[in-house]
Amino acid sequence: MKKLVVAALATMLMSGTALADTTLKLVEVITSPERTKTLESIVAKFEAANPGTKVEIISLPWGESFQKFATMVSAGEIPDVMEMPDTWVSLYANNGMLESLEPYLEKWETTPDLTERALELGRSVKNTAYTLPYGFYLNAMFYNKKLLSEAGVSEPPKTMDEFVEASKKIAALPGKSGFCMRGGPGGLNGWVIFAASMAGNNKFFNEDGTSTMNSEGWKKGITWMVDLYKNGLAPKDSVNWGFNETVAGFYSGTCAFLNQDPDALIAIAERMKPEDFGVAIMPKGPDGKTFPTIGFAGWSMMSGSKNKDLSWKLISTLEGPEGNIEWNKRTGALPVLKSAQNDPFYSGEQFKGWFDELADKNVVPTVMPTYLEEFAFFKDSLVIKTSQEALLGDITPDQLADQWAEYLTKAQQKHLSKQ
Repeated sequence: MKKLVVAALATMLMSGTALADTTLKLVEVITSPERTKTLESIVAKFEAANPGTKVEIISLPWGESFQKFATMVSAGEIPDVMEMPDTWVSLYANNGMLESLEPYLEKWETTPDLTERALELGRSVKNTAYTLPYGFYLNAMFYNKKLLSEAGVSEPPKTMDEFVEASKKIAALPGKSGFCMRGGPGGLNGWVIFAASMAGNNKFFNEDGTSTMNSEGWKKGITWMVDLYKNGLAPKDSVNWGFNETVAGFYSGTCAFLNQDPDALIAIAERMKPEDFGVAIMPKGPDGKTFPTIGFAGWSMMSGSKNKDLSWKLISTLEGPEGNIEWNKRTGALPVLKSAQNDPFYSGEQFKGWFDELADKNVVPTVMPTYLEEFAFFKDSLVIKTSQEALLGDITPDQLADQWAEYLTKAQQKHLSKQ
């Protein structure tokens, strides 16, 4: 009997140890040193509040994250929680890999504090919250005041024509360029903003599901982008630039204009004096409108997680008032919590350009068709390869537009056939 009791106690102790040593795996994909540092800070607070629980943070470099995460999943390496870009939600949700957060949101005390847009975008697939956005990314135009002054440009350009003329004057300065073009990973936003602005609308599809990307207006906008590069108004190596390179190109004074989201503020504000740069509304097209992209990223729970309740607890820590505000202040996203919008941090001059855009009736935010399962591959693979071919002259702008339209037409018509 004594041996049985000892054995039972040993089993209980072993079981207790197993429970006490729970490890959650969290993958971040929009990675930078500052973001990782902030994530580690919030996670440390979660671990302190949940003794015996450890969080393993897996950081994937953004430029390679789509392929690397797909490889992880294919190999059966399923995390518990992952950072979910808006363009990936449909792919993973439609393949049954994301857990619905609806049951958790129903009981969460912070749900009423979420903005309507946060819930709307989080439910973009099957009207189900497969992700919980942590912040919005709205493109606006950074401009270097010192370079503009040196080139004789009195104010930031308000139209696309003025943008080209200002870029020419800046490019005439030794070693300087007008536009910090993002020709590499994540470059789709710039192409869409300027092409839609040239076309006068941001409608991606006709009613029959055919893409508008090879319509006359969109082709003009795509040609406009290619001409910027070919005419030397963007740095030659910007054909390969991603987020970090474009931001560095701006704060180093290599180029004067940068279309970016608020997250670029972090690195720029650390390296430039407030009086040396500004943020303005994106240049408007011939119809007097501009269509800056608005996107989001959030936190999702993988359906294969063995610790779903604990995973939600981690997500709620990241998304709760303390964690979400700390995260957004350090990453630069616009807040998703109603209460955060009254924070003095967001009322300063540095965010004025974005709030000006939100208040201007001729600024129409563009939501990418992320509901398409094929969109993640389009954005993170096809667009990079083909746009670089166009910039380097291997294909024409019209051929680029036709390739994009062909791919998106098939994806949209497939989507419509399932409705």
